[in-house]
Amino acid sequence: MTKKKILIATGGTGGHIFPALSLAKNLIKKNYDIILTTDKRGLKYLSDINEINLKKITSSPLVKKNIFRLIYSALLICYSTVKSLFLLSLNRPNIIIGMGGYSSFPVCIAATILRIKFTIYENNLIIGKANKYLLNFAEKIFVSYKDLAGIKEKNKKKVIVVGNIIREEIIEFNNHDDLKNKFDIINILVLGGSQGAKIFAEKLPQVFKDLKESGIPLMVYQQCQTNQEDELSQFYKNQNIKFEIFNFTNKISDYYSKSNLVITRSGASALGELINVKIPLIAIPLPSSAENHQYINAKFYEKKGMCFLLEEKNISEDLYKLISSNFKDNTKFNSIILNQKQYSDKDVFNKLNFNIEKIINEKN
Repeated sequence: MTKKKILIATGGTGGHIFPALSLAKNLIKKNYDIILTTDKRGLKYLSDINEINLKKITSSPLVKKNIFRLIYSALLICYSTVKSLFLLSLNRPNIIIGMGGYSSFPVCIAATILRIKFTIYENNLIIGKANKYLLNFAEKIFVSYKDLAGIKEKNKKKVIVVGNIIREEIIEFNNHDDLKNKFDIINILVLGGSQGAKIFAEKLPQVFKDLKESGIPLMVYQQCQTNQEDELSQFYKNQNIKFEIFNFTNKISDYYSKSNLVITRSGASALGELINVKIPLIAIPLPSSAENHQYINAKFYEKKGMCFLLEEKNISEDLYKLISSNFKDNTKFNSIILNQKQYSDKDVFNKLNFNIEKIINEKN
């Protein structure tokens, strides 16, 4: 029996790549033939992946800064669409799943031209620009939460709530630590997205120094950019703060096991994982994120009592106050964990598999 073929279109940051990779691995287990398209940025996260058929599709957002950048980006999108047309004609899939962002755009446009079914996935709480346009042609849009904003009334019938697409190891992750006495030492994990937040390495060490000098015992696990590693390590050594520095890692769950507080950007994938891991977290949105989506993501979880929200402009003063006050009284930390325990994405792949198969089998 011939395997059904699914093409997953992704690229850009880890926030798009990792959900796509998780979905691809799950679908392979379900005996689908998988092709995954990505751009140059995405390929660096997939360099050690051998079990998935990878295809490179170069793409670009439509850059409007000046006429020359606009023309160049428009031509690149056209080129990528033509390349996608050839790829889809030679490897015609039963369905395409666009994972959001500009990297999935040319593939999905090519699918529209060739009349190949495609769906899109949106894990933020406001629909992205590419997905907002593609939704007019998509069969369905898979979303993490029903609260998704920015969808026109005519397209709301296309929405299917599946949850956060996260790694299966995160779904199975179990933090067995007792809440009692859990915060005698604050084991802080600092995450800055797949690239490492430059400003975290510049601002947070001084906050940790002040916390230590106030009598709060700390252990710091900090992600940073490679060019910040030496300076950051030297600072912590000089201040006699226990630390471990790392750059990008596929073994982030090892750090989840060691930590009882996380400071993070608020990309949808990062927050989705952390909510499932059940660790108190402080979300600090990237101020320049498109449509301010990181702030919207963090605000959503804050309202549900699942995280703290701090704005970057107030990071130094507010972070010190937040950690020091909650070290003395762990009530809010424990409350966040209890609220997180009310949520789980354990059924995300079952929901996706059911709906993907249903869409494939539906007649046009």
